[in-house]
Amino acid sequence: MRVVYQGLLIIAVFLSVLICIATGALFYLWSVPTIDISKLSTNFVKPTIVLDDTAHVWAQFAQTAHEPVSISQIPASVINAFIAAEDHTFFSHKGVSFKGMVRSLLINMYYGKRVQGASTITQQLVRLLYFDAQKTMMRKIKEQCMALLVECHCTKEQILCAYLNTAYFGAGIYGIAAASKTFWNIPVEQLSIVQAATLAGMVKSPMHYCPLLNPLSAQQRRNVVLYVMHSLGMINTQEYEQAKTSSLGLIAPAPQECCAPHLKELIRQWAEQTFGKDAVYNQGLIIQTTLSRVMQQEANHALKQHVHQLRGTLNPLVDGALITLQTSTGAIKAYVGGYDFDSSQFNRCRAYRQIGSLFKPLVYAVALEKGHTFADVMVDEPITISYDMTTWQPGNANETFKGSMTLAYALSHSNNIVTIKTLLAVGIQPVVAIAQKCHFPYIPAYPSLALGCLDATLEQATAAFNIFPNHGIYVTPHYVAWVKDNAGNVVWKHSNKAEKICATTIADKVLRILCLGMDRLSRQLKNWISSQACGKTGTPNESRTCFFIGATPEYTTGIMIGCDDNRSLGDRVFAVRTAFPVWYKLYKTLTFQQKYFSFDPSLKKVLINAFSGQPTTQQDRNALEIFM
Repeated sequence: MRVVYQGLLIIAVFLSVLICIATGALFYLWSVPTIDISKLSTNFVKPTIVLDDTAHVWAQFAQTAHEPVSISQIPASVINAFIAAEDHTFFSHKGVSFKGMVRSLLINMYYGKRVQGASTITQQLVRLLYFDAQKTMMRKIKEQCMALLVECHCTKEQILCAYLNTAYFGAGIYGIAAASKTFWNIPVEQLSIVQAATLAGMVKSPMHYCPLLNPLSAQQRRNVVLYVMHSLGMINTQEYEQAKTSSLGLIAPAPQECCAPHLKELIRQWAEQTFGKDAVYNQGLIIQTTLSRVMQQEANHALKQHVHQLRGTLNPLVDGALITLQTSTGAIKAYVGGYDFDSSQFNRCRAYRQIGSLFKPLVYAVALEKGHTFADVMVDEPITISYDMTTWQPGNANETFKGSMTLAYALSHSNNIVTIKTLLAVGIQPVVAIAQKCHFPYIPAYPSLALGCLDATLEQATAAFNIFPNHGIYVTPHYVAWVKDNAGNVVWKHSNKAEKICATTIADKVLRILCLGMDRLSRQLKNWISSQACGKTGTPNESRTCFFIGATPEYTTGIMIGCDDNRSLGDRVFAVRTAFPVWYKLYKTLTFQQKYFSFDPSLKKVLINAFSGQPTTQQDRNALEIFM
């Protein structure tokens, strides 16, 4: 009685499935009368290419190496292996195997869970090309209907060729040819029976059966495929016995190096969001980036060499980041998101950290707007600040106080007390306002804002600093100039958004003071760069992160050194020793077309005493040249 009941239940379930499929088919065939056959062409994959600023290819997006091949290039042993592993009745069914569905249903009911599927190769191809991975009954019905349509419009050879060119083999590898080159460095025509069975076994679960990641599982799965091939008469007993004892014979794949992997990933994500995955991976877009490959290589070398040194002398967990902008446009010329992309894809150019003294030039820009001058004098002394029902007693990095000094001296030597006093003199809200114009996202309206107690990324800090060498104009950092489709039509173009943050005269006055600090460094170093430069360090409390941003008339570069967990780098660790050397190593390699900053011609050079603010002469050892 129980057997009869189970039999009736099976028949009922099967009939229900058939009714669902028939109903869904009628609805789907009515709503989708045609099918895009072009996607089944052996040349359907056209990767996106990414160009540097000299129009040379430096990256591509094709979900890793689609390399379409024709059916005539694929050995019979490869075809047999995939037929054995995935679809024994491929050449006899019409896209959907009803026998396979019944068999799968009975087996799954016997075990009480899903242990076997019934998808044909045609269904798998349809799923890869037209549907996402969501497992629903409606998607399954649509997939079966689409498979029937494909079988009506295409030959078995076309379907099989498209499937083998589209199949996923793990580790980002799509297509039989790419898999052949990755695992054995041979063309698909040279694949042996053993290699064919290994690849055919992978598609069931690419990560689990990937020979590079799980060689034992890959070998066991390969032997299952060989057994099926033998039982179907595709290979003889001698071939089977010899093949199942063979090693995988893998050749370690050559590392796929990219000169700017963190930037490549940013561009890939942007392209997917802007154009969609199908366009990015299949339709042959051309992306013109702003990257200078020469500058990028030098930036990689400078950062990695110095971080490697700091890991030995400071902390083994130290990492860093670097970004170089073209000063006038904001175009990103170099972008290093970390020491080693392979070990960590975390992009430190976009990590939020307190920027410290990098913020101080904005405080002085507001002061100049409010009528102060760099000849004004304030007293560097111990102070107690009461604010929002709390008190704060700030100090200087050198733990000393120098007494009276000009604002010019205070900025050029990054004095804390005078900067705080300047902020309090002009008001916190005007400083918050200029920070907002510079696109800082989180701006605490507290006196500590004067010392850069706000979180920002290296990208944001570099773009904000860039307003000074760029005469008060903020330009948004960007890495793509334009995008063309495969026919050469421009489908996207960067629009340079320039915003006036402060008057040219004010930016140029601050720039002159920022040059003073670099002038001191140039006198200390024997072999200085071949251009005028300005710069500013930033070292927040407890030396958790060290920043340096420096600029020449053509390029502005930001450096960040720190640990990913934001731990302290140690007692009295400063950016001039940790971050500045990276900037210096990079800029020593650059060639500059414009070697001197241009200043507003209405400004006049004035020599003042650094501490009294009074006019003085070159003979004064404390003389500072400022603009008035």
